[in-house]
Amino acid sequence: MDKLRSIVSQFALQGDIIDIRPLGAGFINDTYIVATEGVAPNYILQRKNHAIFPDVPAMMDNIARVTAHLKAKVEAAGGDTERKVLTVVPTHGGALYYFDGENYWAVCKFIEGSVTHDVADTPQLAYMGGKGIGRFQAMLADFAEPLHEVIKGFHNIRWRFEQWDRALAEDKAGRKATLKEEIEWIESRREKMLAFWTMVERGELPLRVTHNDTKLSNILFDENDEVLCVIDLDTVMSSTSLNDFGDAIRSYTNTGAEDDKNLDNVSMNIEIFKHYAAGYLSERRATMSATEREWLPFSALYITYEQVLRFLMDYIDGDTYYKICYADHNLVRTHAQYRLLQSMEAQYEAMRSVIEELLAE
Repeated sequence: MDKLRSIVSQFALQGDIIDIRPLGAGFINDTYIVATEGVAPNYILQRKNHAIFPDVPAMMDNIARVTAHLKAKVEAAGGDTERKVLTVVPTHGGALYYFDGENYWAVCKFIEGSVTHDVADTPQLAYMGGKGIGRFQAMLADFAEPLHEVIKGFHNIRWRFEQWDRALAEDKAGRKATLKEEIEWIESRREKMLAFWTMVERGELPLRVTHNDTKLSNILFDENDEVLCVIDLDTVMSSTSLNDFGDAIRSYTNTGAEDDKNLDNVSMNIEIFKHYAAGYLSERRATMSATEREWLPFSALYITYEQVLRFLMDYIDGDTYYKICYADHNLVRTHAQYRLLQSMEAQYEAMRSVIEELLAE
């Protein structure tokens, strides 16, 4: 506790600290809530994992520029900038982070009265989740500055194929010979996925500000389940905005678990897709290009395919990236994600029809 108090003392907080306690169980960062006395705000303290984010200063610079843009938009609309946008708290010297010699730390204001949800278990929550990400992207549609690439090649399938080809060539865990069917899953779709990414490289799908982790728990709601703001901005970068839509669909619509051993549990729930897409387009359609609208459904296949590839690649490499709970955990994940991809492919025309109908309204 004394060490945490010493770290917190580096930041320009208001009020006297009365408690620091862990918040949640994050997979990447360690998070604490810092409680203060009286009417002063409470705060969130995070230890940033610089094994995952090797350039924390660049990451914090991205966050500062994006939140400044969002705050200007909220202020111009007469909104509450303290509740509608994440507020980064600098150190006493004005830095966006503190480095203690081993770890990087950052602080933001805690938004009181906020609520999070882990699962979109109702159509209404799916709709509001889509609305939250759609609004985030719409407000940043005129953000023209390039952002730092804080994770190399994130959602860049050309880079993933370089890693994949290397993994197959090296076959570090000696597993490749038993995976002929799974490897064919990847190879049979290679050209189609590269063709999609080529549109990004050519600018046919424009670069936008992307969140890159659009699960429901990264949206704060008020007590009435109205969207407050999007949080956890560590992975904010420049890419096609379709990545965020596709990743949300992968997360929201899966009727099973990401590592479900019973593949009969796994499918894409088209009703949840409809409601998420409706919420997303209610905020986003006016700032989308025609090409973005056309390829919106395919983005779900693209992102889910990428995750199949990454799980299988890690299994081939000997389970060096994702944490596993048992020997074949990554292979189980591969099969479950592939079943989800198959369900999406089977419902692709239905997905396209949903988007066309929503855009025609």
